Amino acid sequence: MTPELDLEEQARRFAPLLADYEPALRGSAIRTWRARMVNEYSSARVFDALALQLAGAPFSLELATICRGFADEERRHGVLCGAVVVAMGGEARAQGRREESFPAHSDAPPRAAALRNVIHICCMSETVAVSLIGDEREQMPEGPLRELLTSIYADEIGHARFGWRLLESVAPTLSEPERAAIERYLPVALEHLEHHELSHLPNVDAPPGGEQLGLCSGRDARQLFFDTVESVIVPGLRRWFSLPNRRVSGN
Repeated sequence: MTPELDLEEQARRFAPLLADYEPALRGSAIRTWRARMVNEYSSARVFDALALQLAGAPFSLELATICRGFADEERRHGVLCGAVVVAMGGEARAQGRREESFPAHSDAPPRAAALRNVIHICCMSETVAVSLIGDEREQMPEGPLRELLTSIYADEIGHARFGWRLLESVAPTLSEPERAAIERYLPVALEHLEHHELSHLPNVDAPPGGEQLGLCSGRDARQLFFDTVESVIVPGLRRWFSLPNRRVSGN
């Protein structure tokens, strides 16, 4: 049984003042932002675990400290998403996400094992988040909700850049066994990324006026996901690694 996530008290301190919106959108908006609350807050565990792995691998403690800061930012994102739920009359409470074991990648050398997770978390997942949140933000009218989303967006950019910059720094120094271990993993990571993202992006259009509350088209978001993978993530990885051609299932 997953524990309950209760951010009600914290979220109330940050509840934005929302402009008038179509009452029919309230239920969908509360469900959407509550799901984001759980997802963002739960992501802190991933960065906490990554920080521990970076501290134990041949990396600097400074990198581990940066990742712990990212974990704090993800918890803040969860509170901010809960604040939107509260602003619409909902409760910032939900079943938390079931804890999954953090992949140790024991089949890879320590540095390659850590880079596998950096690539999956930062270069893949956070890069996709930057694209999706950035597009949602552009569609949202000016106001407190857009300001709230902008603060989340800025942090996600930092998380993605961390991964790409670390990869650029370390990739040229990888040994052949380290490089091979990462290259074996990349197709698996891309497949997992696709499955995860599509499971959270319903293949439906947004309700009329939904963009003012962050209810964007799932169909458009799916296409943006595939575009991001093919035009940003794959070319970025191919700078350093051999990656087989892949058929994107959504195209």
